[in-house]
Amino acid sequence: MRKLFLMGRSEAGKTTLSQVLKGEEIVYKKTQYTYAGDSVIDTPGEYAESKEVGVGLACFSFEADVVAIVVAADEPFSLFTPNCNAFLNRPLIGIITKIDSPYANVPMVRQWLQNCCCEKIFCINNMNGDGLKELKEYLSLPVRKMSLDEAMDKQRRGLADWE
Repeated sequence: MRKLFLMGRSEAGKTTLSQVLKGEEIVYKKTQYTYAGDSVIDTPGEYAESKEVGVGLACFSFEADVVAIVVAADEPFSLFTPNCNAFLNRPLIGIITKIDSPYANVPMVRQWLQNCCCEKIFCINNMNGDGLKELKEYLSLPVRKMSLDEAMDKQRRGLADWE
């Protein structure tokens, strides 16, 4: 499985998603530090919520194969600006959690993630597993290795490494 980097607001569902992807029992615990496990890098929401430590997200993202912005379907606003993928050299995906919330507005959150230039967007219900199959299939795709010459050629042509 590709290594997944999760970033988003506090209580967006990052840690729960991490537990579900690993097949662990869902237990609420506040993420106090960046946890880089075997297949998922879980970050505290405060990193995305603060300009002072937000740059740390970019640094940690280099350890992953795929970066995911996690946004709950019932959030009133997005922390992430349009075209925020500019600092990444990894594929950026969007994950919408809490799609079962009575206050969910999935089309609005999907638009936010499209504005962020997410290549794929997954709608997930961590409690009953809706949408997890598609996400796991995406993460199970092999990581394409390339030589330095290939990477430099793509960079000269303005392409991302994974294109």
